[in-house]
Amino acid sequence: LYLFIFVDSILFTIPIVFLHRSSFYSNNFPISNDIMEEVNVVETKDGTVSVATAFAGHQEAVQARDHKFLRKAVEEAYKGVDCGDGGPFGAVIVHNDEVVASCHNMVLNYTDPTAHAEVTAIREACKKLKQIELSDCEIYASCEPCPMCFGAIHLSRIKRLVYGAKAEAAIAIGFDDFIADALRGTGFYQKATLEIKRADGNEAMIAEEVFEKTKAKFQMY
Repeated sequence: LYLFIFVDSILFTIPIVFLHRSSFYSNNFPISNDIMEEVNVVETKDGTVSVATAFAGHQEAVQARDHKFLRKAVEEAYKGVDCGDGGPFGAVIVHNDEVVASCHNMVLNYTDPTAHAEVTAIREACKKLKQIELSDCEIYASCEPCPMCFGAIHLSRIKRLVYGAKAEAAIAIGFDDFIADALRGTGFYQKATLEIKRADGNEAMIAEEVFEKTKAKFQMY
């Protein structure tokens, strides 16, 4: 089978490949069997499954996984404010589906303006894994990282960033170090090798609610 696509009046012919279910999922989408049972796939008698259908199922599994770890980062944001450690920001670093660092903003506790949640989590993960590169790790942040934190994420070689609230949510309650335009659209941001994803729907809303619900509980710094 072939898929025909016209781009600027030019015809492209792309072969539609069907792969055997077991090898396809094991090599490309390493997700658990219990998740696979819930995926609605179209499978033929010879055991093949369409690539598009499998990818859609995988995306659902990835989204559920992202939401789980992002909620942990949001929980850290609330925890940091309740403890009086700093602002309402949390970060979680995941290695092989396990949380290796779960931290929140420690600026007030450490009297250190660089002790943001992401930086603190990176330091903890490096110590725990005994390595200075985290290329096999992902980071989940309750809010879009500031330029300093994004730089730290880049330097640590973390492969993937997922964040909840946009920087504007922090700016709205008085944080002035989240200058989005200082990072977005720059060559550094665009050429970064890590995957960057913002949560959507209910997860994004939950992350943005942190600022409104905690703004009366902490002192701006």
